[in-house]
Amino acid sequence: MHRVPLSYSVRNLWTRRLSTALTAAGMALVVFVFAAVRMMDAGLKQTLVDTGSSDNVVVIRKGSNSEMQSGVSREQAALLEALPELARSAEGGALASKETVVLIALAKTGSDKATNVAIRGVGPHGFALRPQLRLVAGRMFRPGAAEVIVGSAIASKFQGVGLGQSVRMGGRDWAVVGEFDAGRTAFDSEIWGDAEQLMQAFRRTAFSSVIFKLGSAELFEQAIARTGDDPRLTLDLKRERQFYADQSEALSKFINILGITLSIIFSIGAVIGATITMYSAVATRTAEIGTLRALGFRRSGVLLAFLAEALFLALLGGGVGLAVASLMQWVSISTTNFQTFAELAFSFRLTPAIALETLIFSLLMGFVGGFLPAVRAARLGIVEALRE
Repeated sequence: MHRVPLSYSVRNLWTRRLSTALTAAGMALVVFVFAAVRMMDAGLKQTLVDTGSSDNVVVIRKGSNSEMQSGVSREQAALLEALPELARSAEGGALASKETVVLIALAKTGSDKATNVAIRGVGPHGFALRPQLRLVAGRMFRPGAAEVIVGSAIASKFQGVGLGQSVRMGGRDWAVVGEFDAGRTAFDSEIWGDAEQLMQAFRRTAFSSVIFKLGSAELFEQAIARTGDDPRLTLDLKRERQFYADQSEALSKFINILGITLSIIFSIGAVIGATITMYSAVATRTAEIGTLRALGFRRSGVLLAFLAEALFLALLGGGVGLAVASLMQWVSISTTNFQTFAELAFSFRLTPAIALETLIFSLLMGFVGGFLPAVRAARLGIVEALRE
């Protein structure tokens, strides 16, 4: 008894080039959707998680889910700056930034539709605490002045925020004096200015958050214990990376649920198409199957040959779909951050894990679509097949 060689399955796919191409195209579409959704989720998480630093701590009001809902009084901010766990600058001051975050509506380029944009007021150390930020045009805003700098994602997509222009907010005109790049993090979707000036303009009496750098990453638990013992500090301390990772949860869940739903719906159609293609292959090669069995090839060999044919077909479609999806890495899209309700720009991201998951998903579709036709081919009797 002999096994049917794998080259037999590959040659049969080439012989039926039209049906192979159509079925593979259907699978490629499903794989593209699956991979694109997974890449979107990975890009979103990278954008938000990479926004934070493991040495930085974000402090917000206890019970708040975001800076927009938070309030840290001036007294509480002063107590936080006095914590011994904080890193110190060369001059001996605490490496901390008292910040305020507000939303304004801006019109996108080429559209009259307004979208929420986050405005972040930072302290003197705000830039130093985010080493991934760098000015790419203009200069830094001056403390005490009505000046702002804009993130690269905002500068390229919104009206009136170009270098030298002015933005109307809080009843004042703010001069745009610089543009910064934040390395594809969430800060790219923000406008920055002086915290004290923004608080005056928007009539805020408390900061939204305080961000500080730890003297050592291991001091985080000590800082939590110290603030927990002080009844004046009804605040939550989170590592900055964890804080922004939590920000991505709601949007990530929505993207995954939508993607899984679409992938399941489309995959049903792709599996049905693969099943029809393989049943057609069995029907047109009945005599050929009988000849193989008469020559001594086992039923299991015939089953594996047709199953391998379906898997090769799925792998072909999966490879094409993944290749097209990989081009999405150069596409930047915007959405609304469910925690802040502000504009958030991010890019698709393809990882080795996503590529592996995508190929496994395509092979699974091929297996499900090809199994029953393969069983049908294996169960054909020699006499019955040759007679047909």
